[in-house]
Amino acid sequence: MMYMIRRFILLMTTILLVSMITFGVFQILPGDPVRTMLGTEADATQIENLRSELGLDRPLYEQYTDWIKGLLTGELGHSIRFSMPVKDLLLDRLPVTMSLAVLTLTIVLMVSLPLGMFAARRQNKLSDVSLSTLTQIGMAVPSFWLGMMLILYVGMQFSFFKISGYIPWSQSIAGALSTLILPALTIAIPQIAVNFRYVRTAILEQMQLDYVRTIRSKGMSERNVMYKHVLKNAMIPILTVFGLIMAEVVAGTIIVEQVFSLPGVGQLLITAISNRDFPLVQGIVMYITVAVVVINFIVDILYSVLDPRIRLR
Repeated sequence: MMYMIRRFILLMTTILLVSMITFGVFQILPGDPVRTMLGTEADATQIENLRSELGLDRPLYEQYTDWIKGLLTGELGHSIRFSMPVKDLLLDRLPVTMSLAVLTLTIVLMVSLPLGMFAARRQNKLSDVSLSTLTQIGMAVPSFWLGMMLILYVGMQFSFFKISGYIPWSQSIAGALSTLILPALTIAIPQIAVNFRYVRTAILEQMQLDYVRTIRSKGMSERNVMYKHVLKNAMIPILTVFGLIMAEVVAGTIIVEQVFSLPGVGQLLITAISNRDFPLVQGIVMYITVAVVVINFIVDILYSVLDPRIRLR
């Protein structure tokens, strides 16, 4: 219990520090959101009236306090560009980004884990060397270039795949998959390469330990050795890397959403930055922060489930 309490305190401290940095950074950035809203023709009276209406004429500590209170209640302020609550904008775009993230992580897990185990069992053989070479290439491929290649050579050749836009799941499951598969592959392929190498390395390290030799000497089949003992003990480093991949996928779909014109949080962030919509940018940054910190918290809890010694330490 104390382990979970300590991790939760760390989670809340991280969120608080990031909120302070985020709020402070946007106060010193050049550009005036009020002038952006009113345009260059606005006079001083209009500017002051709007600044007062938005609460931008109050002391910074009061603005920050109100913003934090809003975060705790889910009220993230109003978007300057869209003239609507930031919360509503995020809730409208989150299904796209989360669907893309879940599909991507599913592909990464289903492909990298079996391939890593297979390569580890066939160490230094042709199949192992071939997979290691392919994953090395996969790690080096830029996501925007990979996305464009998939559009040209897959999306343009097969009518099932949609190369832009998004079809909601409620409208058509097949339609949603057709819009998400190529973006998911674009994100997943480099991550598969990363996770494959960590899975292979973690399993090879376990297979060289004395307990594996002891289990084999008792006549246990290789399948049982792998799935009942080696994989379980290798899950800590694998889970660490997969947690980092989860955080990166959930928070880092900006480029891919632009390439495939997906109306997700990443595209919304680009629009907000372009229009100096500071309340919206702050809201999206905090969403990314909370997502990453919560994922790390869940991974920490899973550590203690897989290895009780972590709780004792």
